[in-house]
Amino acid sequence: MRISVPREIKPQEQRVGLTPDGVHALTEAGHEVLVEKDAGNGAGFSNEEYEKEGARLVAQEEAWNQAELLVKVKEPIEEEYKFLREDLTLFTYLHLAADKPLTEALLKAKTRAIAYETVRNGRALPLLLPMSEVAGRLAGSAAAQYLLGTQGGPGILLGGVPGVQAARVVVLGGGNVGTHAAQMSVGLGAEVTILEGFGSRVRQLTELFGSSARVLNSTPSNIKREIADADVIIGSVLVPGAKTPHLIRREHLKTLKPGALLIDVAIDQGGCFETSHPTTYADPIFEVDGIRHYCVANMPGAVPRTSTVALTDATLPYVLKLAAGVDDALAANPDLQLGLNTDAGKITFPAVAEAFPELS
Repeated sequence: MRISVPREIKPQEQRVGLTPDGVHALTEAGHEVLVEKDAGNGAGFSNEEYEKEGARLVAQEEAWNQAELLVKVKEPIEEEYKFLREDLTLFTYLHLAADKPLTEALLKAKTRAIAYETVRNGRALPLLLPMSEVAGRLAGSAAAQYLLGTQGGPGILLGGVPGVQAARVVVLGGGNVGTHAAQMSVGLGAEVTILEGFGSRVRQLTELFGSSARVLNSTPSNIKREIADADVIIGSVLVPGAKTPHLIRREHLKTLKPGALLIDVAIDQGGCFETSHPTTYADPIFEVDGIRHYCVANMPGAVPRTSTVALTDATLPYVLKLAAGVDDALAANPDLQLGLNTDAGKITFPAVAEAFPELS
């Protein structure tokens, strides 16, 4: 099969769909791999490294137009919609329930689109996991950075110092993102509370964190009480493939401390704060009613080398299966079949269909 890896063109996105090692595995298996020139530069992978592993360097149009299977990191943006077509299989993060224009473009082109974030392994989300871990850790770092007075924050050191109160961090959601955000915040010395909605996960988190963080049931009353005293609120709630519910609404903002910081790691799926909208690393912060919001939509893009290696490690086994034959791979792997979001002009993932009933 002919597999292409285009250069990512979303702002401040320097990850790449496959490492040179990933290309090596595909060429060793007898596949042809096209890599757009300079696609790996931002992640520290040179054109020469890809060529050494058997890739052919091409321009953007050839990467897209010659691909049978196209492996990306982020969803296509508007200027890439023109490359979508019926005989293309797209394998990348999509987050369609929060992106009607892209959903419409995929349906119009009749592109077969398989989303990393809805592929399952039992109950786990193996292709979302590595980037969730990265994003969670970066959320803890962002909390420390944007509490600084030099960054427009209230001038609070996340971990405090002896005799001075550490920052209070509330993490909404105790999945992979929330767990890693909490671990990073605890490691930096913050006072951390995790609010989680599933009883079994509450117990797991309680055992994991012990006395280093509080773990509470995520109820409306607990949320209201805990956010009122928080210096940082990290939103990490995920409903796989669906739009994220708003746990904090605009009316909640007036109950927050002056200078409080909201970090919405769920922004790719629409965000779990009603007042969120996507931002970039070039302009990450905005204010609503005096409350600062950090809503960078591609947080792992800040560490492209780490992120690309972690992502390729997770996606490569699936890429190899798809390269051997997409129809056969989907038929033989029910967990991979769950990644299929659009096909032949139809929405094939229930949560996306629910988000856009007029397109179904």
